[in-house]
Amino acid sequence: MKNRGGCLEGIFKMLLLTAIFDWLQEKFGFGRGVSCTGCGCGLILLLLFLLLVCNTIIGTDWLRAF
Repeated sequence: MKNRGGCLEGIFKMLLLTAIFDWLQEKFGFGRGVSCTGCGCGLILLLLFLLLVCNTIIGTDWLRAF
């Protein structure tokens, strides 16, 4: 049987992902870098963030508290 995380683990993962994403966007994201490199890095970071968020949402059992 697959052991999936509960809702508190999912919420913690989402908060951690958001904090990391915000920090990376400040350092390497949109508006940073020479010409369009900031835009390119920002787009790559956005796609990776969306992939990780979808993985967290799908892999979490939101009805289980622990």
